[in-house]
Amino acid sequence: MLYLHDVWVNWFEGEENGYNVCPFHEWRKEDGIELLDQVPILYINDVLYHYIENDLQDLPKSLLETIHKRAYLRKNQERIALEYACIVTNGKSIVAVDTMGYHLPIRKSRLIPRQERLVYEMIEGTEPQAFSFSSDYQNKEYHILSLPPTSMVGLTRKERQLKQLLMMAIDQLGETENLEEVRYWLTEWAPDNYPFIKKMDFEEAWHELYQGVLTGWSNAHEELCEKLVKGQPFFEKMWEVETNQIPDATYKRTL
Repeated sequence: MLYLHDVWVNWFEGEENGYNVCPFHEWRKEDGIELLDQVPILYINDVLYHYIENDLQDLPKSLLETIHKRAYLRKNQERIALEYACIVTNGKSIVAVDTMGYHLPIRKSRLIPRQERLVYEMIEGTEPQAFSFSSDYQNKEYHILSLPPTSMVGLTRKERQLKQLLMMAIDQLGETENLEEVRYWLTEWAPDNYPFIKKMDFEEAWHELYQGVLTGWSNAHEELCEKLVKGQPFFEKMWEVETNQIPDATYKRTL
């Protein structure tokens, strides 16, 4: 089995979608960076890789048996065995996972560039390992609180976080079934369409708003998000956390 040593990880916990497992250039100073003393490397096929990277379902039993207590965390000069942790790659992308003792990839992390290159070099000339599993991953359904990857393409970490916040606010708006309120916010988003908006029923207006903001990110998205969360303490806190981020406040330490 292949192993990588002295591995720096930045765990993102409970992330269903790989686009929220931030690459190294998006790591922030306040992120909790951890050092793993040893981590097994598994070279796997595309289907299993994307299942692990973009879902939170049980890992194949044979895979779990292969990596059981083969990864170690270094802490205060101690080596602590991790129940199930590994680095998986399909030869094109890489993600580290830790089940925290369970059978699903609860924590995920990207690697620093130097260690990514090492992994690719180490698997060169080898064949992917086969692990049998049954999954409906390829039929995975996305929704307003778990957007399809195409809706996040090209967005920065801050923009992805704000977009998810905007979707949470729109989802909450959908639960109110307040026709005048949803018409108001749709008019804020698309003022030129007001003559049509005032004739829409609740479902039409809400769907139009959702579809309108689904693609990309712009100043208009950000302005709508700021207005929608105003007066809602939980959402406002999330807004403040992201908008107060300094653009270049990424993890600068040489790893």
